[in-house]
Amino acid sequence: MEDVLEVYHRPYDPPRPVVCLDELPIQLIGEARVPIAVAPGRPARFDYEYVRHGTANLFLLTEPLAGWRYVEVTDHRTAVDFAQLLRLLAEDIHPEAHKIVLVLDNLNTHRLASLYQAFPPEVARRLAGRFEVHYTPKHGSWLNVAELEFSVLARQCLGQRFGDRASLEAAVSAWQIERNERGVEVDWQFTTKDARIRLKRLYPSIPS
Repeated sequence: MEDVLEVYHRPYDPPRPVVCLDELPIQLIGEARVPIAVAPGRPARFDYEYVRHGTANLFLLTEPLAGWRYVEVTDHRTAVDFAQLLRLLAEDIHPEAHKIVLVLDNLNTHRLASLYQAFPPEVARRLAGRFEVHYTPKHGSWLNVAELEFSVLARQCLGQRFGDRASLEAAVSAWQIERNERGVEVDWQFTTKDARIRLKRLYPSIPS
């Protein structure tokens, strides 16, 4: 916990961008009946029944101090999908960064070793060297700023049915563009000092 909190209080440093990563499974749901459109004096109407069309996965990257986020829609959430996202981050989004400071949770696929499942060893090693990884503690996913972004995405965008991947991609892309244009940043206030006071119960008790 203190390791992640220290990262969040580093000053903004473009050659060493702090990027938070998280992922979220989404169920693709279609309408069983055609909705009735809104009309004067009558709200739109949707049937409670729906048709399942499988699932998709959302990867979310965000830079809290830069006011930037990126959402990638994938069919799966495998180690290879994770590795492809890291390649995108290292080579396309931050190709000039000296080191990308990555904050994420301890999901079993969230390892730099996943790069070796997607790329030749020499490529995987080169990509792995681009990252400085910091994991949130077990049961401490609230420390991941990407989870806060997912909360906003859920409230502003995901409260509707998506029957296919294309409609989901269009919606999250529009949300991402609008939020990035406004440059919405995250002002993280919780410090290590706060943790040692408010979460004292989590620390070992050492006899004086």
